[in-house]
Amino acid sequence: MTLHPLKGFPSTLITQTFFLKNEVLESRIQGLYCPAGDFFIDPRGNVPRAVVTHAHSDHGRPGHGSYLCSDTCKPLLKIRIGQDCRIESLPFGKQIKIGEAIVSFHPAGHILGSAQIRIEVRGKVWVVSGDYKPQADQTCEAFELVKCHGYVSECTFGLPVYRWQPEQMIHQQINHWWAENARDGRPSLLFAYSLGKAQRVLAGLDNNLGQVFVHGAVYPFLEHYERAGARLPAVIKVERGQDHDFNQSMIIAPPAVEDSTWTRKFRSARKGFASGWMAVRGARRRRNLDRGFILSDHADWDGLLEVIKATEAEEIKVTHGNGDALTRYLQEQGSNCTVLDGAGIRGEEEE
Repeated sequence: MTLHPLKGFPSTLITQTFFLKNEVLESRIQGLYCPAGDFFIDPRGNVPRAVVTHAHSDHGRPGHGSYLCSDTCKPLLKIRIGQDCRIESLPFGKQIKIGEAIVSFHPAGHILGSAQIRIEVRGKVWVVSGDYKPQADQTCEAFELVKCHGYVSECTFGLPVYRWQPEQMIHQQINHWWAENARDGRPSLLFAYSLGKAQRVLAGLDNNLGQVFVHGAVYPFLEHYERAGARLPAVIKVERGQDHDFNQSMIIAPPAVEDSTWTRKFRSARKGFASGWMAVRGARRRRNLDRGFILSDHADWDGLLEVIKATEAEEIKVTHGNGDALTRYLQEQGSNCTVLDGAGIRGEEEE
């Protein structure tokens, strides 16, 4: 399968900023570019061909001529960027040739359908990790280690303070909090990103404690998670004009509505937030939350070090986070690691 170029691509968009240039990848103002295959990875702006790691909005953006992603990412990406977009997909592990580049997708363990992208050009292999998580997660494909010559690693939580507990412990904490709130006759309003985190929270809920409601931004993704094998509880979509008794219930909503009029219908609710950022002292207080649950869809400090070492990469580029600290540590350990500037500038992280 080959992705075909579109005509009339503006020449101003191919201006190059060389923070990275090797046999396989270059860094351009739109993002990482593979000259041998003439495609971009998770690009910004508008490009003819985008190879996408996953369906979060800071990776899979609208406006590109064509998209290539993993099979399980495709329906999620369509929800995010539009059903009429030209999206092709591949099963994990299948290799195809795009121009002179051999490309394949490998599970990243971040969210459902998230992929690391392996690119081979004339025997040289680079892997672009996108966002990844080697820790266990019952709602998405397990992380797959891919050995390579060069590795582009995210480092969203690239500081030693970020170390995760097993997700089962966090699910127990959430259910205990819900049970306490239910005994007090109060709703539990838990903020979690609509794609990935919300489904992960739902999969760990004890629905014997009460009804489960979800915001409309969460609801469209649920059928695709269930189709992929995730076991989720029965939920009710919160819609305008509904008359429900929300007392003793659990309501899952994206952080974007935290201060909106939507939350006013849950006036007596206790509020929580599920995020890796809750590991930082003061984060809960600044957001005026009752509880913070440290649940991340990214690798923690130990996970980053474990994966980067196991790839056996001769060259490492880190991006999307605390790159200076991780780079300095890896350099002290003898690794050829530098921060990938330019290509790492993104919008709000969907953690």
